[in-house]
Amino acid sequence: MLVNGRWMENWHPIQASDSDGRFLRQRSGFRGRIGSEDKSIYMPEAGRYVLYVAYICPWASRALIALGLKGLQSVVEVCAVDPRLGNQGWRFSGEMDSDRDTVNDASHLHELYTMADPDYTGRATVPVLWDKKTRSIVNNESADILQILDRDFAAFASNNVDLRPAALEADIDQVNEALYRDFNNGVYQAGFASTQKAYDEAVQKVFASLDSMEQRLSRQQWLVGDQMTETDIRAFVTLIRFDLAYYGLFKCNIRPLSAYPAVLAYLRRLLSIPAFASSVRPDHIKAGYYSIKSLNPSGIIPAGPTLDYLAGHAAFSS
Repeated sequence: MLVNGRWMENWHPIQASDSDGRFLRQRSGFRGRIGSEDKSIYMPEAGRYVLYVAYICPWASRALIALGLKGLQSVVEVCAVDPRLGNQGWRFSGEMDSDRDTVNDASHLHELYTMADPDYTGRATVPVLWDKKTRSIVNNESADILQILDRDFAAFASNNVDLRPAALEADIDQVNEALYRDFNNGVYQAGFASTQKAYDEAVQKVFASLDSMEQRLSRQQWLVGDQMTETDIRAFVTLIRFDLAYYGLFKCNIRPLSAYPAVLAYLRRLLSIPAFASSVRPDHIKAGYYSIKSLNPSGIIPAGPTLDYLAGHAAFSS
């Protein structure tokens, strides 16, 4: 992590823990918007911004999916880090079909943070929305970046997709809150728990959330209302990683995803949409999660599973 702009220690997945061993997540440090009403210095322009992502990361994949759904691929550049986490965190290696940083010539993601703030203290996380003009980070909070791509770049979108319809906003926020607390972040709280009590609490929340999704999706096609919303993106990024990483490595193994037929059918529907499918790189997901030394000291990457049984066709491999 960075302390006053200097890299001080080898990367470690545990950001913070409470006295009972519960995993605590760091808050994002950059929260700018594009052309917002507070006279933001960041104006919507094609070719000005870069989205730094990791295909292993569910939070970064939220942004990738939104970018694809809105048809903004020619407006916002994408740069993907190596999925394998090293001692200095995310790096730009060009290996495993990842990218070099041709914008800032950085070797590691944390260098972008100190370019933006020479005295930055905290973790260097993805996604990062970078502004080439000011050479600074606009935002590193995935929830904000979802709305930036949906709203702030609306004039540039080639697809008329509204991820936060006004009539559904209250319901979206309510479901999002529970989904994040118990499922999106719940799998991490289970995987990174340092006490039995913390693990037991977290894993029960994860499966209570899956039970709730199964009931809801048995009645309706989408999680909120009768159309796709950002809530479906938020659910997808954790569901698609469930059997690949969370079931085994994070010990979320009370039941496999196949025990939830409505959830599985929902996942298959989402995978049939190109913007969702293109955000999934199983090799990156497995290489990334299984490179976490504290959880997998041997570094052995499992052979499976493939995504064939999830997608319902042979378009994916392990």
